[in-house]
Amino acid sequence: MRALDVIIAEHGNMWRVTRALGTLAARLGERPEADDLHTVELAADYLDGFSERYHHPKETDLLFARIRRRSNEAAEVIERLERDHEMSPLQIGRIRDLARATPPSDVDGLATLVAEIDTFTARLEEHMRVEEEVTFPLARRVLTPDDWREVDAAFAAHVDPLGDPGVDGDIALLRARLTQLLPAPDGLGGHRDAVVIELPRREARTRGTLLEVSALVCRYGRIEALHGVDLKVGAGELVALVGANGAGKTTLLRTISGVQPAAAGVVRFGGEDITRMAADARVRAGIAQVPEGRQVFQPMSIEDNLVMGAYTRPAAEIRDGIEEVYDLFPILRERRKLPAGTLSGGQQQMLAVGRAMMSKPKLLLLDEPSMGLAPLIVEEIFRIVKMLKAAGITILLVEQNARAALAVADHAYVLETGSVTLEGPGPELLRNDDVRRAYLGM
Repeated sequence: MRALDVIIAEHGNMWRVTRALGTLAARLGERPEADDLHTVELAADYLDGFSERYHHPKETDLLFARIRRRSNEAAEVIERLERDHEMSPLQIGRIRDLARATPPSDVDGLATLVAEIDTFTARLEEHMRVEEEVTFPLARRVLTPDDWREVDAAFAAHVDPLGDPGVDGDIALLRARLTQLLPAPDGLGGHRDAVVIELPRREARTRGTLLEVSALVCRYGRIEALHGVDLKVGAGELVALVGANGAGKTTLLRTISGVQPAAAGVVRFGGEDITRMAADARVRAGIAQVPEGRQVFQPMSIEDNLVMGAYTRPAAEIRDGIEEVYDLFPILRERRKLPAGTLSGGQQQMLAVGRAMMSKPKLLLLDEPSMGLAPLIVEEIFRIVKMLKAAGITILLVEQNARAALAVADHAYVLETGSVTLEGPGPELLRNDDVRRAYLGM
């Protein structure tokens, strides 16, 4: 019955797309922009490319066919669902064609597009509701183990691209725009779908090894949390640190940033021994940390939080830095005067990343940036992490989501109970059988 879990997850992405289309439809009747129409087109391409080629055919040819073979109980319902499958490509095609051909100034054309979107999304939402409330319970009752083996294998053979962090191009752009449009908890709740797809490249200020940790030991009282850890991060690299809860990942980051003292060993940054350097001096040297759990200054405004992140920068640079953060995270610009504590978890994570960026760091320490966030926001976080790396920022990423972290990492370390047990290129560890069993559930 794993196929039903796959279908429900795919429905989740379709729900998100239809909700975003609803938001866009409401806006198209007011003051639409070219990006709004492009997002409608991207959504139509996704629904056509995945739903019509993979999702719907497998339901019709396998799941529904097997249900029919075992029971006539919901024959009329299944026939209606199959008619929906047949009509859907025509509706999606009309929406795509209208989005491509209608300029933002064409009031009548926009009204036609809005009507098509409203009709389609209402039908799709009802279709998914009926599947989940009627046909899936019936399938659980009447299908045999042999039926499920075939159906499960078919649905496991394809991955919904909207849920695949390795997919780039138009799908990644659609995900980013959905994140801006959707309200919490799925998205950020912005009023526009504009997203930055590239950051200006920063001049490399250091070459070779930027951070080197040697034989690092850290204790909490008599308890030794790190047992002689060795780790290197090259300038411009994205290095991931994965491991279970309690492995010492956060302790290692806190020791690098100077919040937690080292009991033994050496931390070198840019070739300089900083093992005994104070935390504020490390920030001035170019180390910034995005802490686990965000830890924004909740009573202060969003903009004041960003200004706090720039306390080591010249005053003349602060405004430009704030505008760069606002371009990257439009929701922060929209709510800049509100207290940071009014933000959702995803919005606070964006603020925490933006606050760290305000110091123009040479090394960015990211501690569990995806923790507790909805899947689309997690994908947006990792899209931004990749952009930061492409812009030349060196990143040390601590993350329990091992699959996503290893997929973007140049190099990675596995930390277990305070010791490094494995290291290698991120994609190589992603294929490692021990890592797959321990951290990827495979």
